[in-house]
Amino acid sequence: MEPLVELFRQHLVSEKRCSPHTVRAYLRDLGELLAHARQARGGEAAVSVAELDLTACRSYLASLHGRNDPVTVGRKLSSLRTFFRLLVRRRLIGGSPVAALRAPKRAHRLPPFLAKDEVARLLDASVSGGPAAAEQARDQVLFEVLYGAGLRVSEACNLDVSDITTDGAGTVVTVRQGKGRKDRRAPLGSKGREALTVYLALRPALLASARRGPRATEALLLTRRGQRLGPRQARRLLARRERATGVKPVSPHALRHSFATHLLGEGADLRAIQEMLGHASLRTTQRYAQVDIDHLMSVYDRAHPRALARKTPR
Repeated sequence: MEPLVELFRQHLVSEKRCSPHTVRAYLRDLGELLAHARQARGGEAAVSVAELDLTACRSYLASLHGRNDPVTVGRKLSSLRTFFRLLVRRRLIGGSPVAALRAPKRAHRLPPFLAKDEVARLLDASVSGGPAAAEQARDQVLFEVLYGAGLRVSEACNLDVSDITTDGAGTVVTVRQGKGRKDRRAPLGSKGREALTVYLALRPALLASARRGPRATEALLLTRRGQRLGPRQARRLLARRERATGVKPVSPHALRHSFATHLLGEGADLRAIQEMLGHASLRTTQRYAQVDIDHLMSVYDRAHPRALARKTPR
């Protein structure tokens, strides 16, 4: 099985162009299936692909229930489907044993987001002077691109200085090799532009503080050691800002959800939001159409004859 596992890894990296996180997750899911099949046959070391039949796959998925939520079970089934589709395409097996298996029904959950006043409280924190001024300015830019441009946290951390351009039309963030390894461009508002101006003036101080080792001179967001800021560090910085401002704790991804929700609530076109978020399918973006009921009610009150009839005439 080792050659097939390596074939699967190469397929995910080279053909599907998955992120390292997705590659690890898919390989881990396949490894769990192999371990379950080995255990079912008494713990023998080798399991052939012929033994990964419908019975083995169904037994593995059944073992997940009660220990994993439906979303996780569905993702693991998706991993197996991708693996067996590859083997079918390479004519290594006649058919996929999981083709007829259905993922468990998921509970309908709307993406978490912050209200506009909560976002304002989170982002409207002033940058004080002193030795930590550069780091505070960096944090502000991080939060502004997460909310102001709708970036994923990994995309924000991967930004280079050259990915930010400002001209007469405004400031644009170029996301290179985002999810699906696709490039896209997203506008950044005036608040984000102001935060960038402050930070770029202080950024050399972060590079100068790195006395040892290589420095990420091209990276936009730097640590105090002159290295590129990582997603885990970004999450810790957001948690610190939340505690300082009293905003409910959310993940960096919730700022991206807030970006989309607030745009839709102000009447932005769903297709435009899809482009800014980098969604491959409009169905993914349509989740936000169910969030802002306040906007829908206001449109109804302004436009519907029955709603207008309830208003007191002048």
